[in-house]
Amino acid sequence: MFSKFTSILQHAVEALAPSLPLQEDFVYHWKAITHYYIETSDDKAPVTDTNIPSHLEQMLDILVQEENERESGETGPCMEYLLHHKILETLYTLGKADCPPGMKQQVLIFYTKLLGRIRQPLLPHINVHRPVQKLIRLCGEVLATPTENEEIQFLCIVCAKLKQDPYLVNFFLENKMKSLASKGVPSVISEDTLKGQDSLSTDTGQSQHPEELSGATGMEQTELEDEPPHQMDHLSTSLDNLSVTSLPEASVVRPNQDYNLVNSLLNLTRSPDGRIAVKACEGLMLLVSLPEPAAAKCLTQSTCLCELLTDRLASLYKALPQSVDPLDIETVEAINWGLDSYSHKEDASAFPGKRALISFLSWFDYCDQLIKEAQKTAAVALAKAVHERFFIGVMEPQLMQTSEMGILTSTALLHRIVRQVTSDVLLQEMVFFILGEQREPETVAEISRHPLRHRLIEHCDHISDEISIMTLRMFEHLLQKPNEHILYNLVLRNLEERNYTECKPLCPEDKDVVENGLIAGAVDLEEDPLFTDISPENTLPNQEWLSSSPPATPDHPKNDGKTEVHKIVNSFLCLVPDDAKSSYHVEGTGYDTYLRDAHRQFRDYCAICLRWEWPGSPKALEKCNLEAAFFEGHFLKVLFDRMGRILDQPYDVNLQVTSVLSRLSLFPHPHIHEYLLDPYVNLAPGCRSLFSVIVRVVGDLMLRIQRIQDFTPKLLLVRKRLLGLEPEGPLIDHITLLEGVIVLEEFCKELAAIAFVKYHASSTP
Repeated sequence: MFSKFTSILQHAVEALAPSLPLQEDFVYHWKAITHYYIETSDDKAPVTDTNIPSHLEQMLDILVQEENERESGETGPCMEYLLHHKILETLYTLGKADCPPGMKQQVLIFYTKLLGRIRQPLLPHINVHRPVQKLIRLCGEVLATPTENEEIQFLCIVCAKLKQDPYLVNFFLENKMKSLASKGVPSVISEDTLKGQDSLSTDTGQSQHPEELSGATGMEQTELEDEPPHQMDHLSTSLDNLSVTSLPEASVVRPNQDYNLVNSLLNLTRSPDGRIAVKACEGLMLLVSLPEPAAAKCLTQSTCLCELLTDRLASLYKALPQSVDPLDIETVEAINWGLDSYSHKEDASAFPGKRALISFLSWFDYCDQLIKEAQKTAAVALAKAVHERFFIGVMEPQLMQTSEMGILTSTALLHRIVRQVTSDVLLQEMVFFILGEQREPETVAEISRHPLRHRLIEHCDHISDEISIMTLRMFEHLLQKPNEHILYNLVLRNLEERNYTECKPLCPEDKDVVENGLIAGAVDLEEDPLFTDISPENTLPNQEWLSSSPPATPDHPKNDGKTEVHKIVNSFLCLVPDDAKSSYHVEGTGYDTYLRDAHRQFRDYCAICLRWEWPGSPKALEKCNLEAAFFEGHFLKVLFDRMGRILDQPYDVNLQVTSVLSRLSLFPHPHIHEYLLDPYVNLAPGCRSLFSVIVRVVGDLMLRIQRIQDFTPKLLLVRKRLLGLEPEGPLIDHITLLEGVIVLEEFCKELAAIAFVKYHASSTP
């Protein structure tokens, strides 16, 4: 009570007293603080019961006023006094001792406001960055302390200053390698040391002796000329008593540098207060983006940032329930790492494990964004750590297990993070994790060279339809990612030599055939016994398929490996015989409905693939190794096998298989176009293409149609039910086959639209 009265009285005196020059006023407030330590005998009273907070606030106001009254960049006498007399060093010592109780909080506030309110650069001064570095080390030492909020505010203002002037970060990389050979200390770096734990070191690795502390106070003879000698002794002794006894030299060899700003932020990310943890994450985001190579190296090699990211990912992943509905994983709302607050009571769509799932996806999003913002070398190191410590260490065993429920849940989680990742560097590591780094053509003998890739592709043809669909969806989204290795590893490396084709020399009588738009040796569909019902009136006339499309272009040259587009379009449209077609009975389901989607999707794929510098035409056959045995690769093999069973598979599986194949067909690579979309490619013996697979399916279909009574009415009813035009009714016989026929017809129309769009895109100047 008495101290509060004293404070009020002091303010009244200051208000009535004539104003002093700023420097005298500044020195007055500082000496009032130092006198407290000389004169007080009660060091248990909280700092809020003293005048210290008021004096510190007055000193700040004076420094701001002085700067405002001077030209930009000019240092005034008050700031000179603060720097020359090492006031920040003294405040650090008082804050570390937290005497009187609460002093640490006041010191943190003073430092934060000083750095935030003063416009001129202070951190380059040794008498600023050195005590700032020492104070940084005090932050995050103990979680949930009363000063946690002030600690994070102080650390964040330092990070903001470094973001403004990145070169300043070099002041905060402390050299820690001690030359201990003369002391006979073995050169062993312990694991704790490598993790950046600083429990064995003192403030800056330097012993603090009484004379250093007294010097740090700035209480030099010139400053305290008017102080009696005994008072100077009392002050020095008081500050000595406040200091923490320094430890002997560290007994281990520390890393080359310590990045204590990072270490303190890492500690605070573990705070039970969510707001503190988010602010700490924001501070780390600022630090990893600094362009200084030395800081990036120190960040990844001398701090435990990599361990923090991966260990927390692992623990959050392991906290998920063993079984989570894949639909819940897919549909849980978009996650932003700083906004993962979740209330189970307020959530109408809650499900078991939702809180844990949101926490995991939120932290994964943070890792993704951190790597995306990070300096290049730091980003690579962080992404590799996630690959090795989380993808391989935690996710791979889950994906390789044999439990169907476990496979489904882990694949759904993989699918979700594939969709969510945005960092190119982390995406690259994720792709290497899923597919491996191999780029040479696949062989049947080495199909399982990368076990996870092999297992995931096998899961596309799993006995469980749910697992098959989820894995196919994962691959579909993977193919949409802007990474060249994905398509090359899955498909392109096996088509590089075009050894799926058989090169036959042209004889004179073949020239007329080529002029009519067919490649020598190709079988005309009209002569194929499977297509005896194809007649000129059943094919689309040129004017009809051009009516809803861009203006017709002249015939494309035949020497680039492409067949004229109208024959390709008609080949796909006429694959399914009229008896098995149902779309023309339902309005708005024609081939032209696919053109707009195909055009938009192809444009998107072209934008993704532009930087990959793919060739505009197929590799010349004379430069290809056509003698090498052709293997379409594990991925296409499974897709073709699935496509061959389209009449016997569930509707949802067929939709997903055809969706992946249409995605592949959209890629603007000439070999993909030739292999997947050219019905007239001259296949080598024993090879199959997408078109040849569909031809075999249609042949099987035409035989099976004969054994089904009322096939066409049943087919039309199934189509209308799938479109919601007819209510569900009694179960229809052969429902799986009927649904498969409808998917097959729609898929052929989609392929025709893709072929048309790609042709016009490549032939338009």
